[in-house]
Amino acid sequence: MSRQPFFFSPARCWGIVLKEFLQLKRDRVTFAMVVGIPVMLLILFGYAINMDPKHLKTAMIDADRSEFSRSFIMAMRNSAYFDFVGELNNEAEGEAAVTRGDVQFVVNIPSDFSKRLARGERPTVLVVADATDPAAASNAIGAVTRLADSVAWKDLGGTLAKLNVPVAPFEVQVHRRYNPEGITQYNIVPGLMGIILTMTMVMLTGLAMTRERERGTMENLLATPVRPLEVLTGKIVPYIFIGIIQATIILVAAIVLFHVPFVGGIVELYSILLIYVAATLTVGIAISSLASNQLQGVQLTFFFFLPNVLLSGFMFPFYGMPKWAQVIAHALPMTYFNRLVRGIMLKGNGWLELWPNLWPLIAFTVILMGIALKFYRRTLD
Repeated sequence: MSRQPFFFSPARCWGIVLKEFLQLKRDRVTFAMVVGIPVMLLILFGYAINMDPKHLKTAMIDADRSEFSRSFIMAMRNSAYFDFVGELNNEAEGEAAVTRGDVQFVVNIPSDFSKRLARGERPTVLVVADATDPAAASNAIGAVTRLADSVAWKDLGGTLAKLNVPVAPFEVQVHRRYNPEGITQYNIVPGLMGIILTMTMVMLTGLAMTRERERGTMENLLATPVRPLEVLTGKIVPYIFIGIIQATIILVAAIVLFHVPFVGGIVELYSILLIYVAATLTVGIAISSLASNQLQGVQLTFFFFLPNVLLSGFMFPFYGMPKWAQVIAHALPMTYFNRLVRGIMLKGNGWLELWPNLWPLIAFTVILMGIALKFYRRTLD
């Protein structure tokens, strides 16, 4: 048995260094993660994340159609916080638009606004705001409440100059829907369902097949007369029960510990949970089919998890992101899941309101299952 030299050899150490670099070169997934993750984080935090969202979708109900109502609408446009996307007929349509998530704000100017203003009766402009995400709505709400003074200073002249007093001649009243007190937990805790389910479901299934491949049990599975779809389904079903248990724990904690309101239906919520758990599990199966070992599976899981957390509207306001980031976010399942869960728990949305965000989630699941099947068949060959 040869004795190892006791002194440090730079030449031998350099040989080990070269070996590690060669190993990294062969492991292309790891090398891509080393470069890709810092670049992705720099782009997302540098360009996509914005805590002061502007150009929020807004609808108007202008029953007055006077010079003063048009001036107020124009002032809202000029503030850059509001983008008017349409005009509605009545308050019921406005409430429905906010409930569906079509708009974040509805401005309602009553038919007698200019008459009451001329008589000095201090009329009210009603602004309905979707306050489910306090960070997204707070700055815009603060801006609209200050517009009365600027509009009055600009338009009240001549015989109406007497109305231009320190107290604004009309009032802007904001109704914060679904989270009137601006409690952050109402927005964050429901979103935690998506975070925890994505992290655990994708990682568990992402490691499932790579683990079998490394242990050599995959050959035994391939020797059986089981079809690829049956294998994938069998891999997914046990984790569906785990995901439902996790979601139930979060739901109970949200209601009991954080007092998050639950005004929707339990059937709708658990139906959405089943679909989302299936979607995340198909992602994990696709990752496990792509990865050659468990380390690569963890790396690919992390690469999928980060954009979902940062772009889905969980941590940062969705409408504060630039358009290109919103396009990427609309390809991520957690974006739709967050809207669905918050819509059910805070707004009481039914199937009609849920469908615009439900069908993309179903389509995502079907497409990912097809991709997972394709790559699994490739492993059979």
